Amino acid sequence: MLRVEMLSTGDEVLHGKIIDTNAAWLADYLFEQGMPMSRRETVGDSLFSLIETLQERSHIADVLIVNGGLGPTSDDLSALAAANACGVGLVEHAAWLARIEAYFAKRGRPMVASNRKQAQIPANAEMLDNPVGTACGFSLQLNHCLMFFTPGVPSEFKVMIEQQIVPRLRQRFALPEPPLCLRLTTFGTSESDLAEELDDMVLPPDVVLGYRSSSPIIELKLTGPLSRRAEMMLAWEQVREVAGDNCIFEGTTGLPAVLTQRLHQQGVTLALSEQFSGGLLNLQLQRAGAPLVEGELLPAHCVETLGSTLVRARSLAELAGAPLVLAVSAMSDDQVSVVLHTPRGGMGQTVRYRASHHSLQLRQASVAMLALDMLRRWLDGGQVCGKNGGLEIIEIVE
Repeated sequence: MLRVEMLSTGDEVLHGKIIDTNAAWLADYLFEQGMPMSRRETVGDSLFSLIETLQERSHIADVLIVNGGLGPTSDDLSALAAANACGVGLVEHAAWLARIEAYFAKRGRPMVASNRKQAQIPANAEMLDNPVGTACGFSLQLNHCLMFFTPGVPSEFKVMIEQQIVPRLRQRFALPEPPLCLRLTTFGTSESDLAEELDDMVLPPDVVLGYRSSSPIIELKLTGPLSRRAEMMLAWEQVREVAGDNCIFEGTTGLPAVLTQRLHQQGVTLALSEQFSGGLLNLQLQRAGAPLVEGELLPAHCVETLGSTLVRARSLAELAGAPLVLAVSAMSDDQVSVVLHTPRGGMGQTVRYRASHHSLQLRQASVAMLALDMLRRWLDGGQVCGKNGGLEIIEIVE
C-alpha cells in the first residue's frame, strides 16, 4: 500500500496556538480518494528540525505532503529546508515572480521585497501552481520519497491538493479504488445507546462501522470496498433503523443546508428570534442561504416562560409576514424554551441541560441544534418534539 504522510510546520501549530484544520481535512480527503494517511507529524520553525525530518521521512514515506512555511517572513523555512535536505540551492522562478508582481499591482498595492522569497524554490523542484495566493508550491524527489510543499492558508492548500497533487499521484502510482463511505448524523441520542444496538451487528468482510462524537451530534459511518456495495446497503438499512427519527441528515451536507433546500422546495420563509442561542441559528441558516425574512437577537436577561415565547413567536410571524418562526428564550435555572410557530399555530418545549459542567458554547450549540431539529421534524411531517438524551424535557406544547 502507498505510504502517504503529512508534515505540518510552524511554532503556532506545534504549540497549539492554532488548530491544524488542514491536517484533519487532508486525512479525510485522502481517505475518500483511496489513499489513507499513514502518519502525521508537526515540526516547529526550526531549520535544523525541518531538514532532519525531511531526510528521515525520505527513507520511509512514499509521499510526504509538507504544509506551511512558504510565506514571505523569516520564520517561513520550508523551501530553504527542502533545498538543504537535497543539497541544492534556491533559484528564483521568474514566471512566478511576475505573477506575484501582477497580483499586487491588480490590487493597487506595492510588492515589498520580502515577497520575492515566495518565488524561490529548490533548484531540483517542479513548481506547483497556486491560483488563489502568492506562494507557489513545489514538488521534488528526495531519496525514496516524492515530496510536495504547500502553503498553510487553508483555501490555497485545498486547491493545490485537489488540482495539483492528487492528479499527479494518480498519474504516477497505481492507486486503489476509493472506498464506499456511507454517513448519517444523529441528534438527541447518545453514542453508548447507539453502540448498544449496533456493535453486535454482523458486517460484510472488510466493512467497518465507526462513530464520531462531536457534541451535540454523533455521526455514524459505514466504510468498505466498493465491491461490497450491495451488502453494505443492506447493513446500512439496519443503521438507519437504529438511528430512527434522530437521524437529522445523511451524507456530509449539514442540517442547515438540508433545511434550506426544503424551505425553498416548499416555498416558505422563516423568521428567527433568539436569546440564549446568541445568533447561532441566524449564522448557520444565513450561511446556507436559507429564505430568512426577519431576525432579532434579544438581551439574554429577558426571562421568558414557554407561554410568553409562544406569544413572541406569533407576534413576529404577524410582523414579518413569515409562515414559520423559530424562537429561543433566555436560559433561567438551566431551563430554556424553544418554539416553532407555523401556519397551524405554535408548538414548543422547555428543556433543561442535563450536564451542568458543559461549557456555555456547547449548551448554546445544543439548544440551536434542538431548534433546527424541531424545524426539520415539522418539515418532515412528524412530531416536532422528539426524544433527547442530553436535554431533559420539562414542558411540551404541541
